[in-house]
This record gives sequence, structure tokens and C-alpha cells, in this order.
Amino acid sequence: IPLLLIIGINSFTQNTYSISGTVRDVKDGLPGASIYLSGYKIAAVADNDGKFRLANLQPGSYNLLVQMVGYLPYSKSVIIADKSVQVDLVLKENTVELNEVVIRADPNRQKYINQFKEFFIGKTPNALQCKILNPQVLRVDFDISKSTLTVSTTEFLIVENKALGYRLKYMLDHFEYNSRTRIIYYSGHPFFEELKASAAKKKKFIAARETAYYGSSQHFFRSLYNGTAQQEGFIINKMLKVPNPNRYPEYVINTNLDKIRFTAEKTGIRQSKGKVDTALVAFWTKQKEMPKTIDKFSRADVQPDTLVHDYDQNLKWLNYTDALLVQYTREKESLAYSKTGFWIFRPLDVPENEVSVINLMQAPVRFYKNGGIYDSRSLLYEGYWAYEKVADMVPMDYVPLSKTTTPAK
Repeated sequence: IPLLLIIGINSFTQNTYSISGTVRDVKDGLPGASIYLSGYKIAAVADNDGKFRLANLQPGSYNLLVQMVGYLPYSKSVIIADKSVQVDLVLKENTVELNEVVIRADPNRQKYINQFKEFFIGKTPNALQCKILNPQVLRVDFDISKSTLTVSTTEFLIVENKALGYRLKYMLDHFEYNSRTRIIYYSGHPFFEELKASAAKKKKFIAARETAYYGSSQHFFRSLYNGTAQQEGFIINKMLKVPNPNRYPEYVINTNLDKIRFTAEKTGIRQSKGKVDTALVAFWTKQKEMPKTIDKFSRADVQPDTLVHDYDQNLKWLNYTDALLVQYTREKESLAYSKTGFWIFRPLDVPENEVSVINLMQAPVRFYKNGGIYDSRSLLYEGYWAYEKVADMVPMDYVPLSKTTTPAK
């Protein structure tokens, strides 16, 4: 199941800069407004004039998130190149909060929220220790004709992760799940806060965060940027799309279905019974429904230096055909993962390493040194990276304690 995240991203360089400005409504500055950097633990509070400053930032692309009681959550994309940036952030009143509204009771609401939790927070062991603290802010809608569940909110979603020790304030831009295609798409901006914990508990949090980070897409793209993907345990192959050997050519299928339809129309509905072979109808119908292509594991290793190219001083880019299959050799697939629908086919002689597939939707893909993707809509994940969702996220500036020893999952 593919997965997309839109997150704040930046790059690590020697020079640092700041983002400063004013938070206001149409009239005045808004003192006390909270300003967050999406994907990080960096925040500020607006002063009496609504002014704020976020310092010591490195070049990169950021998303500012603003929260203020009585106003709609606000986000703004900011790019730092070679100088500090000033912004003017104008908030709109939250008319939903200010005016009473009558919401029609939906008997299926809890079922839809449970689905949202499963596809947003995930089904990993860490997800079992996560809780949405304010589910009442979720607006759910299911379109029967399109088999599509959409979820939105006009407030920050608060997720408490007792596995990794974070409280997330998540600005959900969009969530959509199509039960026919089984494709999930969600995008948004997370802000991380540390949960209060004893020394012993913090030690457990650190170990869990190390496990969550290693082998993740964030870890992979960081290692690609640094040219250390192979040394850090990643093997890159291709997942090729080849014609399905169990499916007849399209023209053969259509010819046989046309013959069946012609026989039925010629004889009439009542007279056709007994003259049309129902087993034959079922066979060719099933052939029509079969996928035209199947995935084929390519054993040829893809060398990272043939994929990665310099874009500018802060960005690198990659482009490729087919799909990339990424194995992380230092962790094996867990039993919990093998029981989900995210499992990726592999030949029997390929070790049970964590495997993810990266489908390229828009080329090229640009990424930063910290593993952040500049063009987040350009990728769709399958396999392990689709299995691990919000419950397994760490901040974009997360620094692992050990670069040589990897904890086991």
C-alpha cells in the first residue's frame, strides 16, 4: 500500500540563519500565537506585538505551523537559501469554533475513525502505544460511489506516542483511503514534543527511537546523500513490471467476451440460457480482471552512485525507470509485519530483510542531507515503509546515537 507524507525538511550545513516575522489577523498582531517547524521539535511563541523568531536554522525547505485559539491552523512554506527570511503570517478566524453547528449523527463514525487510525497511525507494535487525544475534531466522510474514505480537521490533531516518547501536533492537510484500490494517501505537518518521563523511561524511548530510525526511508535517503548507503546496510535492486504470463493477450480476451455477448444478444435473454457456457463467461471475465503485469525481482544490484546526482549545494536528486526495491540487511521482517497486507514478494533464496519499494510518480526526486524529500508527492512507498506510519516517525533532525551498531526490531 503506497504511502505519502508531506513534511518539513532542511539540510545540515555550517552557516545558520533565522525565520522571523509577525503573526496577525486582519487587524492586529496576535500575542501568544504558537509557531512550530513541521517535522521538528523547534518552536516559538509570538510576543505582545505578535512577533517571533526561530534562530540557528540551516539552509533548506521548511513548513511553518501556527496555532492560536479561535483561529484556523495555518501553514506556510519557507525556503532558506543563503540568508535569513522574514514572513508575515495572517490567520483566519475559526468560524466553526465561533458559531454553533449541528452535526448529523453518523452511526458508522467510529468504524471510519478506527480505519483512519489504522491507516494513519499504523499497525506496528509502536502503534499499539499511540492514542489520538482529540478524535472529536475529525470530520469523516465516506463516498459509497467511489469507495473512498476522506478525513479532515480544522484543528491540530494531537497524537500521544508512548512507545517513542513524543506528543505530536499534526496539521492534517488531507487523508484519503480507497477500499477498492487499497491505496492510502495522506499529507500533513507534524510537530514533535517530548513526553515527560523518568530516566529509566527515557532510556527506553531512546532505544525505541533508534530502532524506528534505522532502516527507515529517512535513514535511507540520508545515507544516499552521504554516499554511504551500502556501508549502512542498504541493498538497492529493481522491481520490474513484466507481462503477466497467466493472462491472455488483451485482444484474445476481448474477442471471446464479444462472442459471448453476441450469442446472448442474438438468442435473447430467455433463450440464451443453456446456449451460453457460464463457465466460459466466468473464465474470460476473470482473465479480464487479472493484472496485465506482475512484479519481477531483479537480482542486479543498483549502484547508489549511478542514481544520485548533485542538484545544488543543499540538494541532491535521483531519477530512474521501473521501481526501486530497497533491502535493509541489518533488520529482519518482524512477525507482526508478515501478518499484514504490506508484504512484498521476493524469491525464496532472498533473505528476509526489510524490503520496501519506491515507485517514482514524478521525476526527478530531490532530497536533503537529513533525508527529507523536497518533492514529497513524487514518491509512493510499498512494503515496510508503507507499513511504518506516524507511530514510527522521529523528527527530521533526529541524530542516532550509534552509527555502527543497529538495534534489532
